[in-house]
Formats: sequence, structure tokens, C-alpha cells
Amino acid sequence: MRLNPYLIFNGQCEAAFKFYEQCLGGKIEAMLTHADAPTAEQVPSEWRNKIMHACLTVGDRVLMGSDSPPEHYEETKGFYVQVGSDDPVEAERIFHALAENGTVRMPIQQTFWSVRFGMLVDQFGIPWMINCDQGG
Repeated sequence: MRLNPYLIFNGQCEAAFKFYEQCLGGKIEAMLTHADAPTAEQVPSEWRNKIMHACLTVGDRVLMGSDSPPEHYEETKGFYVQVGSDDPVEAERIFHALAENGTVRMPIQQTFWSVRFGMLVDQFGIPWMINCDQGG
């Protein structure tokens, strides 16, 4: 069984996944637009270049996403994408990279459970938690 986060964007999926690829050191494995689908002619022309499915691998983990048509888009709430690192320096780097043009909810710092922990909402509206365990 696999359990993967699937993020929904309001037309910014391509930019977000390229940003995540850089921040997380991952690799975009798929970036399919509506124009790539057999049903492309049934999609409004202004929506054909929007992302129907994106897949980013980071190590052995997968992050997926797509653009939602405006009439179906809802802002994200009720979750965070959590990134764990064994290296405090790498945790700091990832936190600051993802926070670019975003909103820091809790600065990355030492906590009673973690060498480094921080929370942010990135420039695309996705909430993140960065954690580096005590053993790191």
C-alpha cells in the first residue's frame, strides 16, 4: 500500500512543482496537461495548459498534484505536508527555501521533541512542517 499527498492548486501546479523540485531536491516524473489527454477538445482552451496530473519523487517518497478548475477549487486546510530530515542544516535549508514568498507560522527552531522544527505556508498556499528529530 502507498499513501501519497495529492495537492490541489488553482492554476499554479506547474510552477509549484518546479519550485518543490528545487527546494526538496526531487525529480518531476510526470507533468501532464489537459492538452495531453484524449479529451483535450472537451476542455476550455484557457484550461488546456493547466496540469491534470503531476508527480514528484523525493528519495523514495512521492508528492502528487493537479490544478482544479476554478469552480471546484477550495483553499487547502486541515493538513500539513511534513518533511523529515536527519540533518539540522538540511532541515533549515528546506524550511527557508519553502518559506520564500510564503508565510512562516512557526520559525524553525529547537523544540522539546526536535532539534529543528518549523511551520509555514508556501507561496502557493500549501502548509508545510519541517522536522529534524533529536537523533539527527
